[in-house]
Amino acid sequence: MSALLLSVVLCGGSGTRLWPLSRETYPKQFLALTDEITMLQHTVVRLKGLADRIPQAPKPLLVCNEQHRFLAASQLLQIGLEQCTILLEPAGRNTAPALTLAALQASVEHDDPVLLAMPADHMITESGAFHAAVERAYSAAIRGCMVTFGIVAVRPETGYGYIHYGQSDEAGLHAVQGFMEKPTAAQARCYLDAGDHLWNSGLFMVRASVWLRAIAACRPDILEACSAAMRSACRDVDFIRPVADAFLSCPSDSIDYAVMERLPIMPSLGIPALVVPLDAGWSDLGAWDALWDVHDKDERDNSLSGNVLQRHCDNSLLMSSSRLVVGVGLENMVVIETPDAVLVADKRQTQEVKQMVTLLAGSENGQTFTRSHRKVHRPWGWYDSLDRGERFQVKRIVVNPGASLSLQMHNHRAEHWVVVKGMAEVTRDEQCFFLNENESTYIPRGHKHRLKNPGKFPLEIIEIQSGDLLSEDDIVRFDDAYGRVTRGR
Repeated sequence: MSALLLSVVLCGGSGTRLWPLSRETYPKQFLALTDEITMLQHTVVRLKGLADRIPQAPKPLLVCNEQHRFLAASQLLQIGLEQCTILLEPAGRNTAPALTLAALQASVEHDDPVLLAMPADHMITESGAFHAAVERAYSAAIRGCMVTFGIVAVRPETGYGYIHYGQSDEAGLHAVQGFMEKPTAAQARCYLDAGDHLWNSGLFMVRASVWLRAIAACRPDILEACSAAMRSACRDVDFIRPVADAFLSCPSDSIDYAVMERLPIMPSLGIPALVVPLDAGWSDLGAWDALWDVHDKDERDNSLSGNVLQRHCDNSLLMSSSRLVVGVGLENMVVIETPDAVLVADKRQTQEVKQMVTLLAGSENGQTFTRSHRKVHRPWGWYDSLDRGERFQVKRIVVNPGASLSLQMHNHRAEHWVVVKGMAEVTRDEQCFFLNENESTYIPRGHKHRLKNPGKFPLEIIEIQSGDLLSEDDIVRFDDAYGRVTRGR
């Protein structure tokens, strides 16, 4: 018996250890950290070429946070994928509820497919080895097993969980004996020496019906909340919106805790827990030292990215986003520059970045730096806050071809627009007119207005705001093509 293999891409997570590049509104899965395409895009194309050997659904199913929906859809379009199903979580509840939502939706769209759950923020460099492991896992999943992928450990790593495995079958799959949390250095050394432990990758394969049976037995409260959320879910273009109140009542738990580690002690359930060893250049890029590890390096083991110069530096990671960064005499250091924040850290202590982000988020002014970049992406394009002072703000706004901002009004500020590139179509109250390069207009406070790009090339304007409230909260929205709530452009 065969079944379609359906990629379920889990796009949750905030990636706080990769701050300041990774922010709440633009986390690491949407960043291009290793080459020209993003982590999400890498994940989506990871099974390319496998359809010749395994029947495969033509498009993936994504589960992502509602605030990232346009990022996800835009990045899929960039690689030629249209009309993919994107499930929107009103809030993060970890991977077990996410997979449960996906299994419920997949059961509607397909005939009990085999789900391959993949976090969107992992890197795998050896696609051939990964495909071979997927094939082995697939043969077990269609028989009703639940399969995880264990990474062949190459060092006594304390930053990963471990899987203890038993004897293998003829296909090279091992019975799962147990899961271990992130160990001490001594425990990690023991696991490596024992030769029967693998790193826990967070990759899972299981039939939709088998997962739903397992979650019903292990965590019926999760299944109940997710089922209630999906019963009245609504479709908004490519987005599936579960009922928020029902989903927010769902407990938070991981696939490992909720189900996988319980299966070996629940043989009556009849769902074997298996693990496939995977040696395919895997990394979860969970911290800056992991990114240094996978990047190309110079003769002194420095990884340099952007406008960077170094002298007498060793074993360091230097990244620049907007200006020149110069390192002199650095050793085992991480320097990450963005337009609004700079991180300088000992490469051996990059796990501590998460704690610093927590401290920032709790401070009076720090939340701005943890939530978003100075450059903010929107479904119509992006804007960059260039300067700000008392009662004024200057923004650079870029609108994609054919896109428009909402029809809106501000109660507390006026705006001046200067077109620097392209053509703008401006609606101001009952007027509609066009502005070419080097032309400008004025939007008084309290007047309805809309900015649109009618051309085939990006529209770029400089906006000068003046008034007593310059935040994104000062927007009254009358019409919007993207179905957004009233806050934010």
